[in-house]
Amino acid sequence: MPLARPDEDQYGGFTRFELELEFVQALANPYYLNHLASQKLLQDSSFIEYLKYLQYFNKPEYIRYLSYPAPTLKALELLQQERFRQDILSPDVIARLAEETVLASIKTR
Repeated sequence: MPLARPDEDQYGGFTRFELELEFVQALANPYYLNHLASQKLLQDSSFIEYLKYLQYFNKPEYIRYLSYPAPTLKALELLQQERFRQDILSPDVIARLAEETVLASIKTR
């Protein structure tokens, strides 16, 4: 992890980067994406802007912090599409994504 600067803000003892890393990795879980959609967060323009902001995790200097970069970055990419943000409410889409995530996790080990 990048070293926290002494003057860096802390949120519950964690840096903003640490919180964003934790959140972006959670996006690799299709069931969590479904939860976000069911709470209508994926329709909130501020939340969508935040997802765009998180695209910085695609940069090589940040990818190295991701435990499972392929599924995490794929989810972040898909979330940029309005159609996907609607489709994630479908149990079939969730099941297909869950299967793809497992397969991608196996390949990266």
